[in-house]
Amino acid sequence: MADIPATDSVAARSRRDIGFAMGIVAILGVMFLPIPPMFIDMGLALSIALSVLILMVSLWINKPLEFSSFPTVLLIATLLRLGLGIATTRLILSHGSDGVHAAGYIIAGFSQLVMSGDFVIGIVVFVILVTVNFLVITKGATRIAEVGARFTLDAIPGKQMAIDADLNAGLIDDREAQRRRSELEEESSFFGSMDGASKFVRGEAVASLIIIAVNIFGGIIIGVTRHGMPIGDAANVFTRLSVGDGLVAQIPALIVSLAAGLLVSKGGTKGRAEMAVLGQLGAYPRALFVASGLMFAMAVVPGLPLLPFAILGGVLAFVGYSIPKQLAKKQALEAEKAEAERQKKEREQRESVKESLRTPEIEVCVGKQLAGQVLRTPTELTNRIGKMRRKFAVRYGFVVPEIRMSESLSVPNKSYQIKIHGTVVATQEMRIGEFLVVVGDGPKPDVPGEEVREPAFGMKAVWVAEAYGSEVKREGYAPVDNLTVILTHLSEVIANNLPQLLSYKDMRGLLDRLDPEYKKLIDDICPSQISSSGLQAVLKLLLSERVSIRNLNLILEAIAEIVPHARRSEQVAEHVRMRMAQQICGDLSDGGVLNVLRLGSKWDLAFHQSLKRDAKGEVVEFDIDPRLVEQFGAEAGAAIRDRMKNGASFVLVTAPDARPYVRMIVERMFPSLPVLSHVEIARGVEIKSLGTIS
Repeated sequence: MADIPATDSVAARSRRDIGFAMGIVAILGVMFLPIPPMFIDMGLALSIALSVLILMVSLWINKPLEFSSFPTVLLIATLLRLGLGIATTRLILSHGSDGVHAAGYIIAGFSQLVMSGDFVIGIVVFVILVTVNFLVITKGATRIAEVGARFTLDAIPGKQMAIDADLNAGLIDDREAQRRRSELEEESSFFGSMDGASKFVRGEAVASLIIIAVNIFGGIIIGVTRHGMPIGDAANVFTRLSVGDGLVAQIPALIVSLAAGLLVSKGGTKGRAEMAVLGQLGAYPRALFVASGLMFAMAVVPGLPLLPFAILGGVLAFVGYSIPKQLAKKQALEAEKAEAERQKKEREQRESVKESLRTPEIEVCVGKQLAGQVLRTPTELTNRIGKMRRKFAVRYGFVVPEIRMSESLSVPNKSYQIKIHGTVVATQEMRIGEFLVVVGDGPKPDVPGEEVREPAFGMKAVWVAEAYGSEVKREGYAPVDNLTVILTHLSEVIANNLPQLLSYKDMRGLLDRLDPEYKKLIDDICPSQISSSGLQAVLKLLLSERVSIRNLNLILEAIAEIVPHARRSEQVAEHVRMRMAQQICGDLSDGGVLNVLRLGSKWDLAFHQSLKRDAKGEVVEFDIDPRLVEQFGAEAGAAIRDRMKNGASFVLVTAPDARPYVRMIVERMFPSLPVLSHVEIARGVEIKSLGTIS
């Protein structure tokens, strides 16, 4: 049912298109087809009504661009008058011998009303009307249009700058700026259109003089030679008919010229012609009522036909009466819709809090049943989350965003979800009333339980009922409650997503806290050698491999050294890692000893041969056989898992050029395993080799 109004609107628009086109075709047909006098009367009455309506609309519009289709209307009205002039010429020349009513009652009525039976008076009045129209109104309107167009074009740059200034200042949005620019363009184009439209009226005045001369002299010749009329009677009849025809044509032309003078300083329009013409002419009911009243007044004028003016007056009155009804109904619907929208917004504001409109950077959504256990002690939860954030700040050198813990009905009752920037990155089901015992590769506790994988590191674990907690502790295991499991998992997820959590705002905050000397260093290299976004990219590359950026001074010094020679973020990050070798090795050492697992000569050679270099010796492509990648993954996975069973931390060491590509392959299997190059092992660091992969 909701589609019915739209369908009706399309159908009505289609009917209006067809009607408009048929009207234009009918006007053209009048020029070539013989028209009975009764239809000539209807056409002349329509021409007068249209000109009055145009004048009334011109008087009552609020903004110039509301009647920007005036040039099109003027062309149609001029074409209508010229077509009727040709049709009346045909009737005058062919049936003028029948009397003054040969071309219809309107022409006869005008000739009797204006000329008072003397065709000399009619000729004088006609010449005066043509002079006023041609030399006064049309010429003045054309001059105003020319000057207005010149001034408008000269003012366009200043107005454009004013619009841009308001947009940059935030006073208007992009849509409003686009609307103003479009209105400015339409206004400037209107003057040129009006200048050309004035030529229609001037050309019609000349055509009217030619038509009346042809009608008079041609009619006299035809009346005398073809119909045997005395020359005096022929001159009297054909002059009255011709002058009456000219007056009927010149009065609407004069009215339209006056409307052109009123609209000459107003704007243009875009869109289809019938939408602009019919929509704008019918948008002012008062104009329709005035035009209707004038039609009724002309209907009762002695000598004028009652029927054409009465019909047009009734039609205009009906349209003028129905339009306000439709507008009132439309406004009522719009007001009702606006009120409903306002109430909806108020209801949404009452039902939601301000923070819910913003997407949290880190959020933990807990199911309803699980929330009753982990969220029941908000003070403890807040303290533990605060400690976690402080640990990350000390470890990685920046403060991770606020962590939001919330209960969600969309999450299963016993599960939780971890979201980064609104995207779910981890989900896990928990057990209410049970502990999680992490056993790794060791034996399970001697109590009933279900084997699972703990969510943070994927190690083997067992869910044990809380009743067996004491017994599990006596066996040497450490049972973990649900809140600890969630926070441990959250900590690992944050560590894996550190690059996403370092925003541009966070980076600017870190730089603003630097000493003035290092701020000067930033000014020297940014943005002449590296952009702020490029600097942020380097920091993100470091964090992606869990390299702390707490020593920001050293990082900036290393960046300043390399950026004159290398602009790619990856190259800059590799140089920074080399300069930070002491810090990296210190963070990865276990009791002062750095345990290393080497790649081996076989894989060192394989990766070296896969690196394609340019003429300068820089790596431009990594081209390795996919089968070698699969083989390396299998061998590396087996070797790394064997070393992980011992529980000691270690790093994978490879050649400097191949390090990023080895890391790219290994991180898919072991995201937290550090991969170092030989040049990143600092001097003085005690190294313990755990073997090689090959």
